[in-house]
Amino acid sequence: MNPSNPANPDPNNAQPYRLLYDGACPICRREILALHRRRPRNIDAIDTSADNFDPAAFGLKPEQIDAALYGIQPDGGITVGMESLREAYRQAGIGWLISWTALWPARPAFNALYRHFARNRIRLSRLLTRPPT
Repeated sequence: MNPSNPANPDPNNAQPYRLLYDGACPICRREILALHRRRPRNIDAIDTSADNFDPAAFGLKPEQIDAALYGIQPDGGITVGMESLREAYRQAGIGWLISWTALWPARPAFNALYRHFARNRIRLSRLLTRPPT
C-alpha cells in the first residue's frame, strides 16, 4: 500500500488499480483496507486525507476527491463513486458480492445511495462505528 505517492508500488512493475479513499472516514478506511488486504498487488489504497496527498498528481481537484471515491485503472481510466467500489471488489476477487448493483433497476438506486453516503460519510461513521479504545 502506498498512502500518497501515485508511483507504482509493485516491484514487478504490474500496474494496480489505484483507489483514492478518505482515510479520515472510519467506514471507508475499514472497507477499502479490507479489500486491499485480499489482493494487495491488485489494489493500491491511497489515503486522500494524508497530509502529503496531492489530488493534482491524479489530474483531480480537492473538491472532486471530497465528493466521491475515485479509482485509477491501470490504463489511466478513472472510475467514480459506486463504479470505483464495484471495481475494487472485482480486483479483490469478490466482485460477485456487489456486481448486481450495476444492473437496472438497482444501479440508479445504489448510485444515489452512494452519493448520499459520500456526502454524509463522516457523520454516518460516527453513528455506525465504535470509537477507538
